[in-house]
Amino acid sequence: MSGSPKYATVRVSPAYARREAERRRAQAAARQRRDAQRARERAERAARRAEEMAARREKALAEAERRKTELVNRRTAEQQAHVSRIRQEQAGAEARRLAEVRDLLARAGGSGPETAQFEQQLDALQSRIDRAEQIDGAIEELRGRVVLLSGGGEAPGRGADHGAVLAGLEARLAGIGPDAGQHDPDGHKRCVDLLGELRAAAGPGAETRFQALLGTVEHALTRLAATAAQRAADEQRQAQQAYEARRQAEEQAAEEEAAQAAAQEAEHERLAAALAEATDRLGVVRSSAQAAADEARELADPELAERLETALSAVTRPLEAHAADAALAGVAALEELLPGAELRLDELQLALTRRMDLAQALQDAMVGEGFAFVSGEEEGERVVLSFERPGGATYETTIGTDDGGTPVLVYHVDGEPDVTLRPEPGAAVCDTTEELLERVHEAIVERDGFVPDELTWQGKPPSRRAEPLPGAEWKWTR
Repeated sequence: MSGSPKYATVRVSPAYARREAERRRAQAAARQRRDAQRARERAERAARRAEEMAARREKALAEAERRKTELVNRRTAEQQAHVSRIRQEQAGAEARRLAEVRDLLARAGGSGPETAQFEQQLDALQSRIDRAEQIDGAIEELRGRVVLLSGGGEAPGRGADHGAVLAGLEARLAGIGPDAGQHDPDGHKRCVDLLGELRAAAGPGAETRFQALLGTVEHALTRLAATAAQRAADEQRQAQQAYEARRQAEEQAAEEEAAQAAAQEAEHERLAAALAEATDRLGVVRSSAQAAADEARELADPELAERLETALSAVTRPLEAHAADAALAGVAALEELLPGAELRLDELQLALTRRMDLAQALQDAMVGEGFAFVSGEEEGERVVLSFERPGGATYETTIGTDDGGTPVLVYHVDGEPDVTLRPEPGAAVCDTTEELLERVHEAIVERDGFVPDELTWQGKPPSRRAEPLPGAEWKWTR
């Protein structure tokens, strides 16, 4: 190529500026429609998620209520079974003690009114046992009275069979139960000692002593029976309290476990809802974001394409890993990035349209001046056109944009005879080429789209209003 590059900035005509402003308004309206459509789709998806979540929560609440009712029923049944078992055990023990009293009455051999009265009382106590009523010390009180009944219906007084009386008292002591010595060791020892004294007084000549001790033994046995019954009742209450405490501890542990399970379920539900939200929101913008990234590469903005693709990955990767919070943060960032990216792409598209319109105007003007069109291609944000004159000279024209967005035409000319590589100071050069390109520029103006400014080049004489090349904005390679 001969000579230095020649260039001219290009202004757009008022008519073209109006058309471009109209395109910009149409682009803005399209962006608003897209934003509104995305907002509607997000709202619709959010409403569906809310309905599904409400249905799941209602189902979960119903299931939780069912489990709670089932647990209450099971615990009630267990409690009732426990109480029933305790009552049965108590009733069995009382029935055995009552049977012992009945047996004592039978051995007494009485048949008078007093015996009949005892039998009625025994039957009444049995009915109370059958109804699971508390009878406290009634059995032992009746036992004491039966023991005093002598054979043949006589009261154990003077002349009564001392051996039978002793046997009855010893049977009564044994009937109090083997645990009496543990429940009331002092009382049990006193009864044993008194029975020993009574036995010693059962011989001849000790009738008065025997009768005197008999009431004391009777009183001691009654007291021991009452104490044993009270201690047994206390132990039963303690066992019941221990059971209740154990049951409450189990219930508390079950409630804590249920609360922990509920918390885990709530967290699982929250993460599932967050994943569903991130998936839905990504579904709204994913195709637009990918299309924007592809368009950014086509419009020679790889940095924007990389930002969009990185933002997409910041959503898809957490979703694949079920990282709900990271996915939500990523989709929010993508939603924020996309509108600005689409605005940038619209501006790039306007700039491309402007370059292509200018390229078409230039091509028409060059062909009108006798040039043959050789080739044209896009190189990033530039359009490069090649032309050839009948004499063989070649003109390669690059259409670009400076930092302020102003179109620039740059010509590389090769083969023109009036092009001097190193002109003398003050010498006029490029006369023919300059005149030819000025005519091309005039033809461009006639298309009512673009207005090229003065053609200039490096080293243009001052008399011809030379301007420095925009070296800060352009670096041309060949």
